[in-house]
Order: sequence, then structure tokens, then C-alpha cells
Amino acid sequence: MSENPGNDQPDPLDSFDEIIAAETDRDPDLAVIEAGSRTLRTQGGPPEGDVPARPADPEVDRALREVETELAGRWGETKLEPSVSRIAALMDVLGEPQRAYPSIHITGTNGKTSTARMIEALLGAFELRTGRYTSPHVQSITERISLDGAPITAERFIETYRDIKPYAEMVDTSQEYRLSFFEVLTGMAYAAFADAPVDVAVVEVGMGGSWDATNVIDGDVAVVTPIGLDHTDRLGNTPGEIAGEKAGIIKQGATVILAQQPVDAAQVLLKKAVEVDATVAREGLEFGVVSRQVAVGGQLLTLRGLGGEYTEVYLPLHGAHQAHNAAVALAAVEAFFGVGAQRAEPLDIDTVRKAFAAVSSPGRLEVVRRSPTVVLDAAHNPAGAEATAEAVREAFDFTRLIGVVGASADKNVRGLLEAFEPIFAEVVVTQNSTHRAMDADELAAIAVEVFGEERVQVEPRLPEALEAAITLAEEEGEFAGGGVLVTGSVITVGEARLLLGKG
Repeated sequence: MSENPGNDQPDPLDSFDEIIAAETDRDPDLAVIEAGSRTLRTQGGPPEGDVPARPADPEVDRALREVETELAGRWGETKLEPSVSRIAALMDVLGEPQRAYPSIHITGTNGKTSTARMIEALLGAFELRTGRYTSPHVQSITERISLDGAPITAERFIETYRDIKPYAEMVDTSQEYRLSFFEVLTGMAYAAFADAPVDVAVVEVGMGGSWDATNVIDGDVAVVTPIGLDHTDRLGNTPGEIAGEKAGIIKQGATVILAQQPVDAAQVLLKKAVEVDATVAREGLEFGVVSRQVAVGGQLLTLRGLGGEYTEVYLPLHGAHQAHNAAVALAAVEAFFGVGAQRAEPLDIDTVRKAFAAVSSPGRLEVVRRSPTVVLDAAHNPAGAEATAEAVREAFDFTRLIGVVGASADKNVRGLLEAFEPIFAEVVVTQNSTHRAMDADELAAIAVEVFGEERVQVEPRLPEALEAAITLAEEEGEFAGGGVLVTGSVITVGEARLLLGKG
């Protein structure tokens, strides 16, 4: 969106679609990230540590693009063959790098990445060297592998890929199917952590648990964030069935940190814990949120951990769901340090406060523009949307909120839209640039049934959708409470973040 419509200079957004279309040999997820960076590099400010921009060095950028292209030539993250045989074979030829450090393994439906970031911040504050592996990325593939709280550099990402490439090709020839995109990235993360070396790895599953590629580690602490209905075609149709897959990360003698769960999911998880003699700590019983109040830029919490109460903890993230994520993260780190088991005293309160105050989670109720306020949130299923809607009501004083929604075709889009209907005055439906995106017209047909025709606008291209939503929000006037919430998919949020000059 050009801020100077009368300017004769060409708008860099005009070439956005053309660059994406030209990248015919690449995974669309990667193509749009590159295209956005190339067309918008001049619009952004300094790159942010959490979400790195494209490398400034043309040679490094070219080399990273080659790696992305090779990775994109493998099975994408949505094509799965439920087995850990390939990743286990890769770990074997690499010398079992995942055994070189203890780990905290995180599964669940919503809140995994935010919880992982909080765990990482806490461990780092206690002067441990951390490795964090999360997915998907918001903008740059290098975000997925972090060392010491920051994404690895493009140079290190390239070097790590080149180091394991011969071994990956060796495994490819010995297996029925080649290693997938996600399996290779997982191997890279585990190798990078061993090479660093890290004191502890914080690992988020890609999908499920039992047969997820990350599940070649034996996590000392297994964390299960709230389980809801998502990926039902692969994981099951009830929370209990889905919990059966996710329980696969609970290993012999581990400590299990359970967020509040549906009853059937809790039963499955507790049964698995008993079977493997794992110790269980449950939110609402052994730990939890004692109190919370809205504060400027976030919230002030009192948390009950495994070792006692932690008061006046400032968390710069919005929403009750993030407070619960904080309680889970704190209990996980306490369990890692043996609080409540080997030791009775709580963690140092000042260190805990310092860690939580430094937490960030890009694309999770992230404000990227003011006047009007534009907020990005990666909610992509009904449970996530409900949490986001409640957080928006609590944290923002919008008098008129316009939604921009671009969702994936394989999600419960109706449920997502129904969760947002009470807070959106109008909704602009659009689509992101990946092959998984729901067609804008198809999405609009569902939106009309939920919102009514007069509240739905269709803009297939995201730049025009953002422009339309900002224009609608500005109708409230410069000093009124109009705002825009961009949501529906991590990819939609990542593209919007680029278009709005962040990263």
C-alpha cells in the first residue's frame, strides 16, 4: 500500500504477485516469503531479532535461496507418512545428535510456539544455553531454529544444511520414501543444537506426537498445551483420539506438564503417564494462574508454580490464553530444574520476572501499525479464534473492528468465522499465496452465511484486502477507535507482516 498515492515512483507491491508466479519451481510458502522480502525490503525498518529479513549480502541470499529450493523439492509439511523410521535413520548416520543434550518436548493444539518461547526465555534467564525448534515460521525459514533466544543466522542455516545434506541423501537411497522437508529441518535443528552445544533443547512437535519427526528425542519434560479439534483427518475426530497421538511424546520416567484439557483428552494423557511411570503436574491442581490484570502492553500475573507463588509477573502479551501458557511454561522449567521433586524452594522470583518481561511472540496479537491500529494474530482454528476474540475484547478498546481473514482450505473455516463474528463489524475475506489457501470466493460464501452479505467484502489479493480494511477502519475518524485484525493462518499473517513493513 503506497502512502504517497500521488508519487510517480512505481509501487513495489505491484510486482508482488508477478514474482510469486514466476517462482514456479518452488514451494509457494517459500516463494511468497522471498517475493515479499524482495518487493518490500526498502519499506521496512531495521530487521527485528525475532523475525529476520532476507540476508543483506547477495551471495548469502543466493545460497539461502538455493537451500530453500532444495528443501522445497521434498515432501511438504502437509504430506505425511506416519513413521519415524526415516528421521531415526538420519539420526543414526549423524551419530545421534539429539542425545547430546536434555530436552523439553511440547505438543498440543494451540499455544505451542508461545509456550516454547516462554520456556526458552526462562531457561536463558537462568544462564542456560538454549536451542529452540518451532514451526511453522512467520516469515523466514531460519526462525525455526534458534540458539540463545535468536534465530540462527542465514550463514549458519546454510552451513548446517550443507553439513547434513550428504547424510540425508544417504538415507534417501535406503528408504522407501525420501526424507521430507520437515524431517530434514528437524535433523538440521538437532545437529545445530549438538554443534553449539546447547544445555537444553526446547522442541515443538510439527503435528501429533507419536510419529512426528521430532519424536526421536526422549524429553525429560513433556508439555501438552490445550488439545482441540485440528488436523482431524490425520489425528482423530475427538480430543481423546487426538490426545492418543500427542501422548506419544510422554516417555519413560519423564515429568508431564498438562495444561487444562477436555476430560477425554486428560484421561488418555493420564493413562499414558501411568503406563510409563511419568510424573504428572496438572494446571488447576499442581500449578496455575492465581490472578491476572490487564496492564499497558500486556498483563500482570500471579502464578502458582510447583514450588510456590510468583507474584507481580509482567507478561507483554495479551489474553487469558497467554497467561495460561505462562503458567505451563513456568511449571515446565520448574520441573526441568527439579522443583517440587528434588528441591522444595521455588525459582528465583526476580529472574522469573525478568524472563517473562522479555518474552515476545510475533504474529500473536502483534500490533504492527497505529492510526488505525492493525493487529496480527495467527489463529487458524475455532479454539484459537475464540481465545483471540476474547483477548481482543479485553486488551483493545476498538469501537469498530474490521477483520481480514485468509484461511487454509483444510481448516474448520466456518467455526473460525463464527468465533470472530461477535467482534468484527465487517470482514474482508482474502487468500494467501500458498496452494493450501481457501479460494477467496469460497471463503466469502461461508462468510456471508455467518456475517450476512452486507458485512462481507471480497478482495482476493492480500494487499488490496489490507487497503480495504484500513480504509473501513479509518471511517471512524483519526481519533476514534477503528482497528484491523488480520488472521486465519500463519501464512496470511506472515505475508501481511511483510506488506506492512515488518521485517
